[in-house]
Amino acid sequence: MRTCLLTAFVLGGLLLSTQPASAAERPLTMNDMFALKRISDPQISPDGKSVAYVVSVVNKEKNASTSTIWLAPIAGGEARQLTGGPKHDSHPRFSPDGTKLLFESDRSDEGQLWVLDLVAGGEAKQLTTISTGAATGIWSPDGKLVAFVSAVYPEFSDKPYAESNEANKKKAEEIEKNPVKARVFDKLFFRHWDSWVEGKRQHLFVLPATGGEPRDVTPGDFDGYPTSSTFSIGDDFTFTPGSQAIVYTAPAQKEEAWSTNHDLWRVPIAGGTAVNLTKDNAAADSCPRFSPDGKWIAYRAQERAGFEADRWQLIVMPAAGGKPRSITAAHDRSIDAFAWGDDATIYCTSERNGGVPICKVNVKDGALTELASGGAFGSPSVSKDGKTLTATRATMNAPAEVVAIETASGKVRNVTNVNEKLLAEITMNKPESVTVKGAGGTPMQMWILTPPGFDAKQKWPLVYLVHGGPQGAWDDSWSYRWNPQLWAAQGYVVAMPNPRGSTGFGQKYVDEISGDWGGKCFDDLMAGVDYLEKLPYIDSSRMAAAGASFGGYMMNWFAGHTDKFKTLITHCGVFNFDSMYSTTEELWFDEWEHGGPPWVNRESYEKFSPHLFAKNFKTPMLVIHNDQDFRVPIGEGLMMFTTLQRLGIPSRMVNFPDEGHWVLKPANSEYWHKEVFDWLKKYVPPGAK
Repeated sequence: MRTCLLTAFVLGGLLLSTQPASAAERPLTMNDMFALKRISDPQISPDGKSVAYVVSVVNKEKNASTSTIWLAPIAGGEARQLTGGPKHDSHPRFSPDGTKLLFESDRSDEGQLWVLDLVAGGEAKQLTTISTGAATGIWSPDGKLVAFVSAVYPEFSDKPYAESNEANKKKAEEIEKNPVKARVFDKLFFRHWDSWVEGKRQHLFVLPATGGEPRDVTPGDFDGYPTSSTFSIGDDFTFTPGSQAIVYTAPAQKEEAWSTNHDLWRVPIAGGTAVNLTKDNAAADSCPRFSPDGKWIAYRAQERAGFEADRWQLIVMPAAGGKPRSITAAHDRSIDAFAWGDDATIYCTSERNGGVPICKVNVKDGALTELASGGAFGSPSVSKDGKTLTATRATMNAPAEVVAIETASGKVRNVTNVNEKLLAEITMNKPESVTVKGAGGTPMQMWILTPPGFDAKQKWPLVYLVHGGPQGAWDDSWSYRWNPQLWAAQGYVVAMPNPRGSTGFGQKYVDEISGDWGGKCFDDLMAGVDYLEKLPYIDSSRMAAAGASFGGYMMNWFAGHTDKFKTLITHCGVFNFDSMYSTTEELWFDEWEHGGPPWVNRESYEKFSPHLFAKNFKTPMLVIHNDQDFRVPIGEGLMMFTTLQRLGIPSRMVNFPDEGHWVLKPANSEYWHKEVFDWLKKYVPPGAK
């Protein structure tokens, strides 16, 4: 790596160098971000010899992406593409005998399930034709049935399939053709995340694996699948070992907008009354998985009702129902994705100190040990013999690839290296982890990332990134939305603190953000700034801060409480706690964070609401907010921008009418980065002095 400064400027959203660099020394650019292939959802074959996975590719010119399914030998060798085309193929699942692959595709316009014969070869065959689309398909253990999720109008769900399917189709067409676009609601959850619910419910269907008419096994005006990703880690339903029933995760049937009480239910495939298996727990239960011998159900559960960021524990209960037992009660971290290895072992991911290792859990005594660490692992999938585990692994220096892990030794090796050639051209420094004394002397972990061409003898500008959540964390992982390496490539030192509320540092640390957003968390963050200002290579006269969601809230809070930064960038952040409560869709979040609704606990809604401190605002700000953000609705950004303008503070607002809480479309993402980096450059010039 060169020690001289790589002078750079931004043109059209892309970082360009003013002096030549060798092939291995150029910085990361937006074009690279689009060129990188995105791997997800690896699924190991039953015999443990191969792994199916999804590869997504961005087409910037078409402002879209495509995804295809690939198959790679685990022992090493060339991967082969199983599906292709201009659409999206996803969610590959092997049949129990490994001869077929079930997947979801929108190649027939709406998403449907397709089956590929891995032995006979040939073209994939369409399995479902349901008018409301089919997603998240899984096989029954005997391979004779397939279950899936479809969002339907519940008033037709008790009718015969043909009649119900036609009624759903007709109603959707009537809504689309009606010149009157009025929406009428008589209960909450009429919109969610970035979409209008339109009165639909997520129902589970079952059909023969050879094709035929699906059967709605969860009819009625309620959801048979989590509507919020907060309570789902994918495939939140499963067949019983005998393929006679389905156990599934369902949200609360009443008060669902302010309740986190998700339960596990069991319903016979042939029809009958569903039975609640976890009715004694008023908090969330999710993700049922049967042990290989079929004697136990493992699932994740929380203890505190109403708290979406409570610790997720791994629970086991007898398959026929009975007393549940937490096997990770002694582990002070949340359990994320998991899979059975054998009847005595479960493998899982569990965030820890800025990383996400693969862990091994002894079902009998709950002993938890790290099997593999370094970076962030995800989507564990275990072979039938329990000897091999596949997963994704990413770091802050490289996007996810598929890896294979020997469960006996923990040895990790790459199965894929789809981005190896491109990454070899790019210089990215490795992040450094430091520990800072936060509020009350409590340690706070923080990542520091230096730019290409970094020279510690010179003075560099700083960008201070605050993560969202607030119950989230900056992990040693890769992001396509807020990528620290791309910010560093502009010529900045980037710091990523994990203050109070951050996950992976114990549940007490997580809990201490609730009701105290501008308190200890703010003090932690300021302690991080103090630490950075003392570093000999930081230019304290050129510091900026940026954040999204809770990070956006903190930018709004910074505006009224510190003048450390030359500029602030706030993306989809809360400005007024009262209006946030009245317009967001998941009320349980605000009610937990404030100890109730605003007419119950006025002090909490007023104490840390940024809008009440507008008289202190003076820092130039870039405000970004999107029309389809239903989590932190557009009014929060508009109010912040209006206030800044009225106060005469230099400010600019960027609004995407076709984006939600995140900016996902390629052209929008490129424009977002251009606006952000141009604004940053204006107030905090990049490069060393």
